[in-house]
Amino acid sequence: MKSQLLSRRDLDFLLFEWLRVEELTTRPRFAEHSRDTFAGALDLCEQVAARYFANHNKKSDANEPSFDGEKVTVIDEVKQAWDAFAGADLLAMSMDNERGGAQLPVAVAEAGFAWFAAANIASSGYLMLTIANANLLSRFATAEQIEDFFKPMLAGRFSGTMALSETQAGSSLADIITRAEPQADGTYRLFGSKMWISGGDHEFTENIVHLVLAKVPGGPPGTKGISLFIVPKFLLGADGSVGERNDVALAGLNHKMGQRGITNALLNFGEGKFSPGGKPGAVGYLVGEEHRGIVYMFTMMNEARLLVGMSAVALGYTGYLKSLQYARERPQGRAVTANDPAAPQIPIVEHADVKRMLLAQKSYVEGGMALQLYCAKLMDLMHSAESDEERDANSVLLDLLTPVGKSWPSQWCVEANNLAIQVHGGYGYTREYDVEQHYRDNRLNPIHEGTHGIQSLDLLGRKVPARGGAALAALGTVLGRSVATAGELGGELAEQASALDVAWQRLVAVTTAMFGSGDIEAAMANSVIYLEAFGHIVVAWMWLEQLIAAHGRDGDFYDGKRAAGRYFFRYELPKTAPQLDLLESLDRTTLDMRDAWF
Repeated sequence: MKSQLLSRRDLDFLLFEWLRVEELTTRPRFAEHSRDTFAGALDLCEQVAARYFANHNKKSDANEPSFDGEKVTVIDEVKQAWDAFAGADLLAMSMDNERGGAQLPVAVAEAGFAWFAAANIASSGYLMLTIANANLLSRFATAEQIEDFFKPMLAGRFSGTMALSETQAGSSLADIITRAEPQADGTYRLFGSKMWISGGDHEFTENIVHLVLAKVPGGPPGTKGISLFIVPKFLLGADGSVGERNDVALAGLNHKMGQRGITNALLNFGEGKFSPGGKPGAVGYLVGEEHRGIVYMFTMMNEARLLVGMSAVALGYTGYLKSLQYARERPQGRAVTANDPAAPQIPIVEHADVKRMLLAQKSYVEGGMALQLYCAKLMDLMHSAESDEERDANSVLLDLLTPVGKSWPSQWCVEANNLAIQVHGGYGYTREYDVEQHYRDNRLNPIHEGTHGIQSLDLLGRKVPARGGAALAALGTVLGRSVATAGELGGELAEQASALDVAWQRLVAVTTAMFGSGDIEAAMANSVIYLEAFGHIVVAWMWLEQLIAAHGRDGDFYDGKRAAGRYFFRYELPKTAPQLDLLESLDRTTLDMRDAWF
């Protein structure tokens, strides 16, 4: 039976037939690779994910981590999965050779990691955070920090986190109050607390490397005064061995509706439960320069945002495949034209409304997967760029698409999970079937790494107007090439290209009118609507690209692509028209609402 985690056939189509990632091997960075090594990496990821991660997905959901006041306990299978992943050298899939990595394209590594997110999003979360943490250190850490913390993470001995949020600040990082006091020996002592720290405490690695945002006294106000620190759970001896406990104390675990298998912690720094060296405060090591912590952390945050988007796609995808299999096996009812009540029942996959729900899921998850892999290839083109101009061109597009890559799948692949439950009927919301857990797990992703509202403000308030709208113009250029290519192919493709072009030109005109109005408050009030419309238009472009790649090819797979693309253009893209009308009107309904009126 085919895998119900992801479709390997679809990944091969997206990577090799559409994105043509094997062409990257002509660039020096990827010259040691081939399509065979790419396929081998995907095979390995699928095998490890199916054997070591999928096997405890429901068990870790039912037996979430516990804290007895001293020690955190997680089920044994989590460590077994961690060890299998690390033992296969998958932590360094896309990292540089000189850092001990395999230097695979990010597009291939992301496709590989999607297997783990689909198999077990909670256990894969420990890996995701460690990889992102290590990538940040690889770029900004000192040689000594690389030796002490980066290399043990790559070996699987240490795990990593990101510690940003605080209870009184939430996503408003300018308001954090954790402080870092410099010491005579060049270290810092941290005091404060951090909330919502995934992977924040456990016992299955030797150490946990926290990347912590804090303010050094006397620094500038707001985000310009934030610095970044390495704060390990255990301090290291002179020989790199794990030694004294640092003053990082677990205050408690949060209990979430989904992704229950990964610890989610409230951590206290410098509360005095532990006193390394007999002094108060958690020992921290500055990353880079003081007051530039946000600059460094944004590299990890942006990577994490796209990883959240991929996780949302993976959860939506596995839910779709499971609901498809259920629909094929579940007999119920008869065709609307059937006149004989004694006739055999038909599988529900034959009913038009079930087909609608399956098509919607297929259009969301395959469109979302295309978006994530396109963003990943932009990273590869940046990393292997042969000129500053090429690097800048791909960077501009990636910056613009990052909030979309995070938020669009986090909205619409959750909807795919919702529809998967509906396809299952009454069985869908029982714990005996997987789809209710996938929905709960995925519902966290619209909040993880910045809500829709935060991503929409980033898109409309920062990315779109940056450099005089250069990013929007750049996206319009590459989208326009797809429209022109599809137009030349004619037929339905030309019709779809025309519909996309109309929607894009309308988006550009509305954007211009919003900023030209001078009423920035009204323009930004409906930024989430802008993000939704923008995202749907971008995913329609992803579908047009896939349909061009499938053009002239026969078989059920390609016919399925054409059907899903047709669905998106006929059922989904038209939703953007009333959204753009609303945006152009600079509607003030939300702005004018008053607290007392609720």
